[in-house]
Amino acid sequence: MAGLFLRSANAAAGLAPDALDAAAAQFARHGFPTATPFAVAGWDGLHAPYIRGGPDTWLVRGDDRVAVAGTLVVDGRMGAEALALLLDAGDPTRLDWSRIGGQFVALVHRAGRSFLFTDWFGAFQLFHDADARVFSTSLLAALAALPQVRFSAQGVYEFAFNVMPIGDDTVFEGLSTLGPDRIVELTPDGARFHPVTRSLPRDAARLAMPERIARARARLSDIVGAHVAAFGDDIRCPLSGGIDSRLLYAALRHEGAAPHLYVYGPPGSDDVTIAQAIGAGEGVAVEWINKALVTIAPDAFPAQVAAEFEAWDALPTYGNIFDAGGHSAACAKRHQDGALAASGGCGEIYRDFFYLPDRATTADAVARTFFARFLPADTTDLFDAEAFIARVATKIGAAVGAAPRERLDRQTVEHLYPKVRCRALFGREISLEARHGAYLMPFLDHRVVTEAMTLPVAMKQAGRFEAALLAAIDPVLAAYPSAYGHDFAGAPSPRHRFQEWSSRIRPAWLRQRSYAIQRRMGAMADEHGGLLSPDYLGRVIDLEYPAMRRFFHMEAITDSGLLRRIACLEYLAQRLGSRLR
Repeated sequence: MAGLFLRSANAAAGLAPDALDAAAAQFARHGFPTATPFAVAGWDGLHAPYIRGGPDTWLVRGDDRVAVAGTLVVDGRMGAEALALLLDAGDPTRLDWSRIGGQFVALVHRAGRSFLFTDWFGAFQLFHDADARVFSTSLLAALAALPQVRFSAQGVYEFAFNVMPIGDDTVFEGLSTLGPDRIVELTPDGARFHPVTRSLPRDAARLAMPERIARARARLSDIVGAHVAAFGDDIRCPLSGGIDSRLLYAALRHEGAAPHLYVYGPPGSDDVTIAQAIGAGEGVAVEWINKALVTIAPDAFPAQVAAEFEAWDALPTYGNIFDAGGHSAACAKRHQDGALAASGGCGEIYRDFFYLPDRATTADAVARTFFARFLPADTTDLFDAEAFIARVATKIGAAVGAAPRERLDRQTVEHLYPKVRCRALFGREISLEARHGAYLMPFLDHRVVTEAMTLPVAMKQAGRFEAALLAAIDPVLAAYPSAYGHDFAGAPSPRHRFQEWSSRIRPAWLRQRSYAIQRRMGAMADEHGGLLSPDYLGRVIDLEYPAMRRFFHMEAITDSGLLRRIACLEYLAQRLGSRLR
């Protein structure tokens, strides 16, 4: 992350008496090589460095200190220089965010005051209990500090249906993540929350295309260039048949880096075929990693799942703790010897993610069109479809300061992708990946996002702007074919435009039912796999699902991705034992 853990030193705080020792033990199980104890007035804490090495994340200067979990950039600097600049930046409630980038959690103790805060979007997860007695970048360490915990039905259903709960919610009642709208001051008497306001542009800028391209290039260059300056060629970069990873590679190449390239996928897949073609054309190696080739015998599966559970903090994205170890092996390669791992995640800031008509809509409509991936027949009486959608809509609206049924102009709807979707899905990914080493996800840096939010929606459709940006940065890379059926040097194909148009014209009521219609057509699966047959799963969980049966009719589920996430929750419940109410 590194990693951070803080608990109130007040004996009456109601935490488990061994919370600090339990957190240290949990950090060791996560794989951190060391954990440094520290204290600030009224609070005890732990800080751990990256598992596989990387820039400094801890700085002490006299009585002052700064600790970071994640990847911090200040004034284009990383490591000790960035930490010193953050320490000198002044009151954390009034930071100049134009100087600060990355995804991280920071503790700043300066002039006798201590503050905890997240990156601009609150993407890097910092868990805390309802009474703000414990703060932790590790979910399992936070849970160990609480005498008892209880599943939240809403959180469980959001994790199962939509991969991760959105907003500040988790799968547990009374356990939240720190949002971007608050900064915590740690005082001897407890935690004090300071409200902060962070906004994105509400209007599309009226600019000619060359100026738009120049501005977007400059923002991307600032972010990527800082990482290249720190790591040189010691960067691991994905490549696929899509545009986001190619734009990332182009940005790295433009800054002078020759990163190590890799591609994931089975033989013959578009990703593998196209990535290898690019590598051959450019005369660079592209490592092919087929995670499905990693196999394991059923008898060895329990130990493997236990290791994955600890390594990925119980609840990774898509709930995949049930593979044969390919996911962990790939992560270790990405960060080998302290290398920087880069990701093209969130590149859809430049594209039309929700495929909604270019007109005003509501948070409720967004919830129904994108977050209604459920079949009521899968659930017990604990699930109320309308209440579920209403809660999701409330959180979506809150992210942009609106009521669920308040009309949102189309430019504001675009904010929901980075603020809601990316924060939940990619935020969890970042929080886990960046334990191992520094992680570059430039398309979720707020300065890059801010520029992208000035694009008119029409320019995002069918990837027009992103393709033009790629072509401007690296026309050679843009000219290679893609999985879309066309290259990125020219206009999108009629097929690509038709596919997006056909989604945009579907009314909200129909899109709400899309998942249910697909399920009725037959069994479903996703690309994240996992060893889910009874011969494997039955060795690690009770196939009667005693914990999850409260929420789901297990016999009805024919979606393997949904099953995997429910099984992940069942395994977590099993590990919590009597502490789970």
